Amino acid sequence: MSSSTVSLYLDPQIRDWVLFPITVVMILVGVLRHYVVLLLQSSPKKLPRNAIREQRALVRSQILRATSANSPLPSPYYKAVSQYLSQAFADGTYLKDGPPKADAATSAPPNPLTDPNAMEGMMAGMKTQMVMMVPQMVIMGWINFFFQGFVLIKLPFPLTLGFKSMLQRGVETPDMDVRWVSSLSWYFLNFFGLNGLYRLILGGDNSADSSRDMTTPFAAAATPQPGQAQDYNKLFKAERDNLEFSEGLHSWVAHDVDTRILQKYGRLSAGLQ
Repeated sequence: MSSSTVSLYLDPQIRDWVLFPITVVMILVGVLRHYVVLLLQSSPKKLPRNAIREQRALVRSQILRATSANSPLPSPYYKAVSQYLSQAFADGTYLKDGPPKADAATSAPPNPLTDPNAMEGMMAGMKTQMVMMVPQMVIMGWINFFFQGFVLIKLPFPLTLGFKSMLQRGVETPDMDVRWVSSLSWYFLNFFGLNGLYRLILGGDNSADSSRDMTTPFAAAATPQPGQAQDYNKLFKAERDNLEFSEGLHSWVAHDVDTRILQKYGRLSAGLQ
């Protein structure tokens, strides 16, 4: 009889004392990690009035430009608003620190390591990453120490030999059926496979998602954050050019609206068309 036809029978106690405990522990740790991350998150700080005014001025200009092709404002009013914003951007009226001084040297971008707000955000991100990574390291150590070499379950569908190294980690048996899953591989299957259950229990925006563990604090720090400081003086200068360009594209949406309505309903005589 060939080795491929040999059947492997598992003790039911492996199911009761290894398979179920690993699965339940990983689910409970994911739920606990979600609520711990929520407790560690601090409420966002309120921006000062000048900073909000600075941001809203830029958004106002962008909305004005975005609607230039079908603007609700007639041409004189549109040009008046556009020229007012352009002049305000040139004078630095909306800058939170006031207009820049003429004799002031070009300031370097703020260093996040010297900014208390940026440092606080980086520390919060590192604490969140620690809460996500440490429990998984502890669970992996627990499985390796107590359940090393255990075979837990057999998958009910056929697989190719390429899955053998993934499903039978820690069990060096080349003649075992590829469908058998070891304890360490069962951990990894739960690690990536419980995200759907977490979304069902905790919602879509949960902190138990294992894919977040793949991001290190250094990679998160390198990614631009929504609260990262921006040089609005340079943004305003670029916005002035965009406003000037948009004035040439302006078209009032109500231009000849009476004629268009009469043509639509056939109320305009052929001689006037």
